[in-house]
Amino acid sequence: MRSFKVLIRELRGFLILWLTQSFSALGSAMTNFALIVWSYQAQGSALTTALLSVCSYAPYVVMSIFAGALSDRWNKKAVMLASDSFAALCTVAVLVLLQAGRLEVWHLYCLNALNGLMNTVQQPAADVAISLLTPERHYQKASGLRSLANSLINMLTPMFATALLALAGIHAVILFDLFTFFAAFLSLLFLVKLPAAPSGSARAEGVLCCARQGLRFLKGQRGILHLILFLAAINFTASVYNAAFPAMLLSRQGGGEAALGAVNTATGAALLLGSAAASALPPPKSRVRAVCNTLLLAMSTENFFLAFGRSVPVWCLGAVLGWAAIPLMNANLDVLMRTHIPIAMQGRVFAARNTLQFFTIPLGYFAGGLLVDMVFEPLMARIPAGSLLCVLFGAGKGSGAALLFFLLGLLGAATCLVFRRDRQIWALECPDGARAASIS
Repeated sequence: MRSFKVLIRELRGFLILWLTQSFSALGSAMTNFALIVWSYQAQGSALTTALLSVCSYAPYVVMSIFAGALSDRWNKKAVMLASDSFAALCTVAVLVLLQAGRLEVWHLYCLNALNGLMNTVQQPAADVAISLLTPERHYQKASGLRSLANSLINMLTPMFATALLALAGIHAVILFDLFTFFAAFLSLLFLVKLPAAPSGSARAEGVLCCARQGLRFLKGQRGILHLILFLAAINFTASVYNAAFPAMLLSRQGGGEAALGAVNTATGAALLLGSAAASALPPPKSRVRAVCNTLLLAMSTENFFLAFGRSVPVWCLGAVLGWAAIPLMNANLDVLMRTHIPIAMQGRVFAARNTLQFFTIPLGYFAGGLLVDMVFEPLMARIPAGSLLCVLFGAGKGSGAALLFFLLGLLGAATCLVFRRDRQIWALECPDGARAASIS
């Protein structure tokens, strides 16, 4: 009990920030879920819904590398408060347009792009804030708790959003989102005190110079750089999956909104169990092995269950197998990053990481929507009912997405096996090299 009280005292600031920001993230996720369902029902196109994510990530990826310098230079708390407030204003705009009966999909594209632009400075500031509030010995525990929150959000979002949509409509979902924003905003403003960040050169240097410093740091830390490129390749596969996923489950025989909600809930439950394990388990002997093996498990299971499955229980089983180990991957990846990057450089380096690691996400979403609508669905529609492809992946709308999931499973597993042999990544296990990178 005494050690538990000490732990709570040491993590007080982090716990307040974690709880309130997670509550706000639940509201935002519910709004996103409701708008994805709304847009797909309005347009019936996987590409249309995928472009919502493309518009969010494209400005984020393009501007992140410059925003890190601003994040290191500006007050972290002020950046987070301003970014959250801007996101709330965008949500209000959606509500007003809905109320007036004027909401169009292109409005959502514009608002998502603006939100993505603000996230370029908000995300590095939030990452550094976590490092400032968390003692290094608790990094894995903090990462596990963040994964736990994400898991609960993934599990609760479809249940809460579907229930609110059925009972009170999309307006109620958006109003709940705004309520969670005010709770998080006031808690961050009055209850969380961020320690001063270690002084660095960001205040003295220009934005372009700081962006070069972040890239130069990664060039000196080849293990971290190769790990980021590994995640970039995985993100491409995952975002193609994310673009095709709602289109398949909403249109597949035996699917629909209830099926989409059930599989998302199973995903959240799997993430919840994995997050509890990440928080409770001792550090592994090899964090690199943990990252590589958990990603290989995820890539080589769920995609095939979605490809060959024809019922909600099978899809849910695939979701559990594919997502249960992801929190363990995130926890070990987070520790590797934070222990190899000095806090004074984290804003710039995390921003450079965001550009390199996440630039494949808008490409993947766009490719996924395009492949479903223009390639795989038309291909399966032309194939005779008794052919091998129809026997394996079914017929009718959604069968093309199933074929795409099969190919994604092969691509994801191959990517993991290739990067698992990268010696630069394995060199991160060497304790003498943990902080050896030069930032000059």
